[in-house]
Amino acid sequence: MTENAKAFDRLLEIMDNLRANCPWDKKQTLDSLRYLTIEEMYELSDAILNNDMDEIRKELGDLMLHIVFYAKIGQEKGSFDMKDVLNGICDKLVNRHPHIYGDVKVNDAEDVKNNWEKIKLAEGRTSVLEGVPNALPAMVKAYRIQEKVRGVGFDWEETHQVWDKVKEEIDELKIEIEQNAPKAKIEDEFGDVLFALINYARFIDINPEDALEKTNRKFIKRFKYLEGKALENGRNLHDMTLAEMDVFWNEAKTKE
Repeated sequence: MTENAKAFDRLLEIMDNLRANCPWDKKQTLDSLRYLTIEEMYELSDAILNNDMDEIRKELGDLMLHIVFYAKIGQEKGSFDMKDVLNGICDKLVNRHPHIYGDVKVNDAEDVKNNWEKIKLAEGRTSVLEGVPNALPAMVKAYRIQEKVRGVGFDWEETHQVWDKVKEEIDELKIEIEQNAPKAKIEDEFGDVLFALINYARFIDINPEDALEKTNRKFIKRFKYLEGKALENGRNLHDMTLAEMDVFWNEAKTKE
């Protein structure tokens, strides 16, 4: 048995013991674990954005615990066990990589993604969008939708076409605002702008979720600097002019 297999087997044994003897672990259900798993995913995301390898390792361990926990509950219900989970993903990977485990030829990663979507349709799905969870945050969902439809050829051909679409949607939004259109119509056009921008981000190889989160963090850092400098000078932000606040804001930018 390899060291990796030994470590995984150890975790399975610990899970069995906790489920049998720990009051908290015994009472957990699929539903009670769900929100905790979502929280762990966000903690992993933070660690990745911070490029904190030690924290990434820890968060991956937490996620692995949740996977083992779900499999244990599935086993208790007689529905599936860890063996079924692992064999299921192994079978899926083999089936969806015919360029590795079959005789299909691919030229690049894009061909692999396109084949992946075609294989999923052949497996019985009626839409390439079936695999996009409804509960995804809107920006992530938009990005995944665009990736999915690209896999079957529904996409722009050139980057400049996507940028032209962004400008077109912005112009349409401006018209609705200038005409004092109903809020629902303005909201609809604003959504189109965001969707087009996310599409453009994909074409220039930028993950819009990551980009926005980095901007969020940058803003928070600058604003906290502004708050700190105001406090040092005995000032209250409510009593400062925007021009006065901009002085500290620009100081914060120069220190980055």
